[in-house]
Amino acid sequence: MRNFVEKGGKILACGTCLRIRHLKDSEMCPVSTLRDMYEIVKKSDRMVTF
Repeated sequence: MRNFVEKGGKILACGTCLRIRHLKDSEMCPVSTLRDMYEIVKKSDRMVTF
């Protein structure tokens, strides 16, 4: 993940998913909003999810 981010990749965390797992966001993986997800989908021609 660090290599991906260092090369310009962006990782966003789902706040609900973090809470369920008792995790916190980080500088490498900040919590996102539905608005953030909408903007990514709108601008992208591809998306990877898991």
